[in-house]
Amino acid sequence: MKAIVALQPGNADALELRDIEEHQVQEGEVKIRVKAFGLNKAESYYRSGNYGTFVANQALGIEAAGEIVEDPSGEFKFGQKVVTAMGGMMFTRHGSYAEYVTVQRDNVVAIESQLSFEALAALPELYLTAWGALDGNLKIEAGQTLLIRGATSALGMAALTYAKARGLTVLATTRQTSSVDRLKALGAEHVFIDDGEVAKQVRELYPDGVDNALEIVGAATVTDTMQAIRLWGQVVVVGLLGGAPVLSSFNLMGDLPNTVKLSFFASGLLGSDALPLHESPINWIAEQVESGTMPSIVSKVFNFDEIQAAHRLLDSNTALGKIVVKV
Repeated sequence: MKAIVALQPGNADALELRDIEEHQVQEGEVKIRVKAFGLNKAESYYRSGNYGTFVANQALGIEAAGEIVEDPSGEFKFGQKVVTAMGGMMFTRHGSYAEYVTVQRDNVVAIESQLSFEALAALPELYLTAWGALDGNLKIEAGQTLLIRGATSALGMAALTYAKARGLTVLATTRQTSSVDRLKALGAEHVFIDDGEVAKQVRELYPDGVDNALEIVGAATVTDTMQAIRLWGQVVVVGLLGGAPVLSSFNLMGDLPNTVKLSFFASGLLGSDALPLHESPINWIAEQVESGTMPSIVSKVFNFDEIQAAHRLLDSNTALGKIVVKV
């Protein structure tokens, strides 16, 4: 099969389109004909040799949209439209940058929407991560206020559109004034220019603080984010855009506000017993995007042989949305 691999760590130029051996389906797995896949920062870090153990000639990619080719269990039917995320892709097996991928059955969800494969490919990793953090950690409810720190990231945009569709009032941050209109178009009620002290700006609008926050920047801003939260509110960290996940001289009494809860969510739980994907709202999300109720966050679609250009855009951090590649 055709697949995109790197023979050694490097920049986008290290990616090559090669012929590799197609894997056979093992017990508990299904094989998918990949129609499109989304790009994620995890793949850029892996390609650079900075995430996990780099394996030469192993296809990259942690999510895909496509059709079932084989499922020995009979749970999925031949030709059935599906999406998949995680399930060991790129780390313990070939990833989704390929014509075919085998993946754990528990990490595959059948899709009923008529949404195109390119549009579907933007959903699994981002929206399932948003679901895990917002519903699993924060237990969001309609009518609540949510602060998203780092909202111009693809994950931030997904969380923004999902929370808005769920009936929350969303406050978003960005470092660029040029991104304000984009975030408001996606549904943000208020957009703050992040100068490192967003909490003061938030409390000018909400003196008692907001209900919850999704922290995507990470250690660089989480202490300030916690100061924007009301009593008994929560912050969940889902990203590390601001650098290493280390807090120096963290003061439990001074930096952690009274009653405010801090937690972390990583998408590695997706498909596990703790977070079964059949309970996820991914079909509802696809329906919302198909109907136009929830805006698409696809930024640009590339062809399979344009993977180097796609990764250059990913590395530039200027996409303002999800980058998708069609196979």
